[in-house]
This record gives sequence, C-alpha cells and structure tokens, in this order.
Amino acid sequence: QVQLVESGGGLVQAGGSLRLSCAASGRTFTRCVMGWFRQAPGKEREFVGSISRSGSTTYYTDSVKGRFTISRDNAKNMVSLQMDSLKPEDTAVYYCAAGPYISITTTRAENYAYWGQGTQVTVSS
Repeated sequence: QVQLVESGGGLVQAGGSLRLSCAASGRTFTRCVMGWFRQAPGKEREFVGSISRSGSTTYYTDSVKGRFTISRDNAKNMVSLQMDSLKPEDTAVYYCAAGPYISITTTRAENYAYWGQGTQVTVSS
C-alpha cells in the first residue's frame, strides 16, 4: 500500500513556475514507478510524466517536454514536479500516482495502483 498526498498547487501567471510535491507513505514506495497526471474540466485524465524507481530515468508527454521536470527523493519518500514556462492550457487538477508493476513508459491511468487526492493548478493568461 502507498498513500499519496500532493501539495503546492495554486494560481500563477502564464510564463511562471510552480513546484508540486507528493509525499508518500508505505513500504512499497521505492518499488513504484511514480507518475504525474492532470485533468482539466470536461477532459479525460492525461499523463504528464513519470520517473523510474531509482530516479535515474524520466519520461514526459510531448506537450510538457523541456518545461516540466520530475524528481524523487527515495530517502524522504517524496516526488516533485517542477513546472516552468507555464501556459493557460496547463490549467488542471494534478495528481500523483504510483505503480508497482509498470514501466515508466506506462501512460494509462488505469495501470497506476495508487493515487493522491489532486491539487489545483491554474495558469492565467
């Protein structure tokens, strides 16, 4: 079991930055690929990016490459999503997710076993 709690969302102007954090509890954290997803109103939940169990490898959807960076600290059971050069289309609820039996190229939400409650990110133009 892994429990996840996101924090760090808020309102930011276009071009600005935000850093989201995800605190994990549970002994299986280090066995999990960690992913970030987002869901805008009226849209399906969308894969943003993921990070390997060791933290050495990351994988991103094309729309955020070069702007978003995922990192993890296994000693602190933390995962972070640094978002730079934010655009209004990045506005969504952002979710942290954990998958114990998947690869970092897994982009389907249903393959992730554990989810946080989400945090709102709003980018104004």
